[in-house]
Amino acid sequence: MAATRPLCSVFNADGTKASDVPLPAVFSAPLRPDVVQFVHTQVNKNNRQAYSVNQHAGKMVSALSWGTGRAVSRIPRVGGGGTQRSGQAAFGNMCRAGRMFAPTKTWRKWHRKTNTTQKRFAVASALAASAIPALVMARGHSIDNVVEVPLVVGGGVESVSKSTKAKELLKSVGAFDDVEKCAASKKIRAGKGKMRNRRYVMRRGPLVVYSSNDGIEQGFRNFPGVELCNVERLNLLQLAPGGHMGRFVIYTESAFKALDTIYGASGKAIPQLAMANADLARIINSDEIQSVVNPAKAAAKKFLRKKNAVKNNKALEKLSPYMAAARASETRAQEERKNKKSKSIKKKRGASRKSALEFAAKIAKQGEICENGFEL
Repeated sequence: MAATRPLCSVFNADGTKASDVPLPAVFSAPLRPDVVQFVHTQVNKNNRQAYSVNQHAGKMVSALSWGTGRAVSRIPRVGGGGTQRSGQAAFGNMCRAGRMFAPTKTWRKWHRKTNTTQKRFAVASALAASAIPALVMARGHSIDNVVEVPLVVGGGVESVSKSTKAKELLKSVGAFDDVEKCAASKKIRAGKGKMRNRRYVMRRGPLVVYSSNDGIEQGFRNFPGVELCNVERLNLLQLAPGGHMGRFVIYTESAFKALDTIYGASGKAIPQLAMANADLARIINSDEIQSVVNPAKAAAKKFLRKKNAVKNNKALEKLSPYMAAARASETRAQEERKNKKSKSIKKKRGASRKSALEFAAKIAKQGEICENGFEL
């Protein structure tokens, strides 16, 4: 099985290729960003420390309500006199120097339990994503000069205990660009965290996964952004910082080979895809499926909207052609009577107007009234 899997190059400390190793089976795990995000959110909550306000904050003053009948609210008020504090409202969350609403308590549920199978699924998925250059670059890592992803380094790298040699190794394999990117990204944190011993923030760099610590921890720990992890204790918080898959991982040769024993038949189960082929349209339209499914059903018959035969002549014609013809005849007769009547009225109005005009013209010929006396 190992011979049929793709091969990964193993590089020496000077950047030259030394040998090939088969790709561990865990890198074939399905990529599930939803599982990784969920598990990261749950596991990351276990780093929180309990906090709360002082249980006496806002209540360290003697105050008593004045009761009703004094035209003021019934909130507790500070007693005494001779100072502006006397008579002021106290205790309430709406009051000056009062307690907060629902004061925080230390017995909140801070930590979360997560299923072991889900955590293993998330780690396997994050490991598989670290072998895809597109996802590594999309996460923001500078791997333009890296020869191969996943990057496997041999040649006794686990015994490198000096930072100068570790720096030369990172430069030879093209991984030092990502370290420089992290160093240039160091900024002062926004917010109050800068006053709480977490003043600076910085991007994440390469993650070095080793099998045995023969000095590699001391050699790589001083580089900004670089983290180290034992292959037996792979951590999702390091493999997918922020819940985002695709961390740039540098494996030692022994750690890379150990992945086949940690995951597989003799170790932890490798997650399997629910569907070997996710192209659902291709599956449904394949000859094997179409040969056994029922034929496509015809579209549902469309029924026309029912018409009222009392108002609609076409509907009446389907029920009784004679009545429809009679109604149409009656309608035409009504139209003819209406047209005839309108013509008659128009004719009468025209004759009346003509006689009025003739009378006006006759009067106009006589000139002014009483021009020649009262004789016409």
